[in-house]
Amino acid sequence: MKKAELVFVTVPGIGHLVSCVELAKLLVECDERLSITVLMMKQPFDSKVSSYTNSLLETPNLHIRYLELMKEEPSSQLSSFLSIFFRFIDNHKSCVRDVLAEISNSVSSHLGGIIIDMFCTSLIDVANEFGVPSYIFYPGGAATLGVLFQLQSLRDDLNEEVSYYENSDVELALPTYINPVPAKLLSSALFEKDGGVDMVLDQAQRYRKTKGIIINTFLELESHAIQALSNDKTIPPVYAVGPVLNLKGSNSQNQETEMIMKWLDLQPKCSVVFLCFGSGGSFDADQVKEIAYALEHSGYRFLWSLRTPSPKEKFEFPSEYENLDEVLPEGFLQRTAAVGKVIGWAPQAAVLSHPAVGGFVSHCGWNSILESVWCGVPVATWPLYAEQQENAFLMVKDLAMAVEIKIDFKRDFVMGVSSEILSADVIERGIKHLMDPENEIREKVKEMKEKSRLAPSEGGSSFSSLRRFLEDVADNIP
Repeated sequence: MKKAELVFVTVPGIGHLVSCVELAKLLVECDERLSITVLMMKQPFDSKVSSYTNSLLETPNLHIRYLELMKEEPSSQLSSFLSIFFRFIDNHKSCVRDVLAEISNSVSSHLGGIIIDMFCTSLIDVANEFGVPSYIFYPGGAATLGVLFQLQSLRDDLNEEVSYYENSDVELALPTYINPVPAKLLSSALFEKDGGVDMVLDQAQRYRKTKGIIINTFLELESHAIQALSNDKTIPPVYAVGPVLNLKGSNSQNQETEMIMKWLDLQPKCSVVFLCFGSGGSFDADQVKEIAYALEHSGYRFLWSLRTPSPKEKFEFPSEYENLDEVLPEGFLQRTAAVGKVIGWAPQAAVLSHPAVGGFVSHCGWNSILESVWCGVPVATWPLYAEQQENAFLMVKDLAMAVEIKIDFKRDFVMGVSSEILSADVIERGIKHLMDPENEIREKVKEMKEKSRLAPSEGGSSFSSLRRFLEDVADNIP
């Protein structure tokens, strides 16, 4: 009997890539008859991604094959970041076509479907050439997926100009949110020059043409949003299979991790506030100083992942500071040596799992939110870009599971320009609210932690959803 094979295609962003790989592992654990090929696009300017993909390529897996797709980057003369990004994805069509042809001609396996990252909808055309069903993997939450569908419907069904909402004071009634959402929280990518809104919403339009959407969330966390998506018959079946997390982290940072964990071992339980802003998170020097003043005045112990902004003239991810004294207030490291530690890269999941950590100042990337819930650590919101403002709103307003430092703060992902500088007073107030042991959100986060552990377990909501997806795949195989 032929084995069923799935092909995953992911973009090279570390959050998307790691979630995709962990989902592939989950699927083969659920059904050992399944085999998976993961196609990874190579990104030249992020060493973390290269290190991670190399570790996958060097580690054999009986049921998962990893292939790195090699293609030249599109011309940087294209008009916008989104244009470059989507052209980069389109350039991989021929590579994906070759892999599908190889599997289709195999005598040992039958192609059951192609699972593509939320940004890779142009590859649906390749799947259609082979008569193979396409599924979307959406590594974010159900609420933000609903935003894309609603805006796409406003554009295509009601002929509304979605660009009108840029910097608007309008509040939007969105089916996947309980409370009206201020339009100013919508992703900046929607309003990027040269048709950003159409490039993004064209993706959502094509989601509707797939056989299903796999979402990295779980029913107990986003019951309202998942129900809203399920009630919309123009949307394919949604499979909430989360939290899909890489809790083991990377093995490439052992020395740094050991140093950080030893420091945490010396701190009292729930005494440390952890500040970390994701793989793309950084601040200008003036904002760094305001954070430092806030931490020093708050009196709390802290672990701060601080990274240098990318050069303005080229697109790169943040890197490590060679000399922290150059950016921090004079004498800060000496004055706070007994209570705080400033680091570069952070083993986030390991830190959040440590009992000394009592609060998390976060950019509200979806993986970070899921990790904080899994570890039972309350969040203070400081979103930067993409859909992070929408995530922050969900956690603070709809779910009442986070405190607000700021919800509508924005930092341009490409240019590195911030919408404002938050004062030390605002940051300190948020940290004190977060670390207050009597804060009512602590009990809610603790309850959701238990639910997050049950969801992927046998009989849990995500386990059942994953099984339904596998049944759908089985139906594709003659």
